[in-house]
Amino acid sequence: MSRMPIRTFLVLAKRHLQQNIHNRTGSASFVLGNESADLDSITCALVYGYIQSSRPEARRKNSLVIPVVNIPAADLPLRPELTALLRHADVKSEDLVTLDDLKPLPLPLDHTNWTLVDHNAMTGALAEHYSKSITGVIDHHNDEKAIPFSADPRIIQKCGSCSSLVTNYLRTTWEDLSSSSSTVGAANAQSSDGLTDDFAYTTGWDARVAKLALGSILIDTFNLTDESKVTEDDKNAVRYLEAKINASMRFGKDYDREKFFEEINAAKVDLESLCVEDVLRKDYKQWKEGNLTLGISSVIKPVEWLQQKAGNEKFSQVLEDFAKDRGLDLFAVMTAYTAESGKFARQMILSATSDNEKATGVVNDFSMEAGAELQLGESEVRSQDDSNLGVKIWIQGNVAASRKQVGPMLREAMR
Repeated sequence: MSRMPIRTFLVLAKRHLQQNIHNRTGSASFVLGNESADLDSITCALVYGYIQSSRPEARRKNSLVIPVVNIPAADLPLRPELTALLRHADVKSEDLVTLDDLKPLPLPLDHTNWTLVDHNAMTGALAEHYSKSITGVIDHHNDEKAIPFSADPRIIQKCGSCSSLVTNYLRTTWEDLSSSSSTVGAANAQSSDGLTDDFAYTTGWDARVAKLALGSILIDTFNLTDESKVTEDDKNAVRYLEAKINASMRFGKDYDREKFFEEINAAKVDLESLCVEDVLRKDYKQWKEGNLTLGISSVIKPVEWLQQKAGNEKFSQVLEDFAKDRGLDLFAVMTAYTAESGKFARQMILSATSDNEKATGVVNDFSMEAGAELQLGESEVRSQDDSNLGVKIWIQGNVAASRKQVGPMLREAMR
């Protein structure tokens, strides 16, 4: 099997998966992003799966690492920034492997292995079947000690974007692929959709894949300007990925980092076409601790915008219905936005969504234990109705603390 563009790879990956599900035989390797399936999580899986599957030994064995987007296909349209970025790689949302493609579950455990990216503890329905089949992890969240130290790779370290860690890990393999491409095919005018190692085409394929990783890094670090997030790993990855883009005669001549970032970021912040429930679904994660279930939605608009967006619906009722539909005992909404002052700001909503006294106690414990670290202050925003749902709304003074930091704090309070 020769090298191929990423879209062709995804077609073959989906076909390979379907054959495994149908035959219940053979082996399958997967790379899986986290449940929120944000841009970083998805592109980490795509880039990792594509580069690892392009290795000469993988091609000789016709062995693929299948990238899985950890949501149903119906949730993909909630991510317009993904659609905008995929266009740069000549990929469409329907080309992606989602949870829908894994049905029916489970595949035989001894025939699967999983690498996690952008999280280090498998959650949800997949965890029930495959948590013991994890063989590798690359992540930038706190280490939950769920992955054995024998995993290969086992990279868990702070970084602005997990795509930076994935890029830096794959760099040697990627360079070997690039150096093995020949230059003899250009004279034969092969189609760029074919399977060839022609340097003229592979540099273009590499540039497209590089844009996937680069888009995520720029979004996560706000174009490398967020000093609280940017690390040397991010800077090194950006330099490497931009070199890949500039090596392509087709894509390098028109590349402009600022324009590229602005295009993807504009798509990300455009939420006007979504209802409030879809906004809450867009970047959502869920955990279980003991007999309590927690859900956290990250939203890039202030609470006031959400309340206005709810229109005639009662905002508290929207929150309550969202939580009940997912069987949550605790539901948090973390907002991150640019205030009228021009400064970055955060708010936090936390509610106990059941009569469970323990859930109510968690809200109080969290407020006391994490209030100082997060600099939680009383917000002037109030619930718009007299719903029985208890909703706490705070201004979060510690704007550096995202869900990566707040999630573990809430889960500790639940324990």
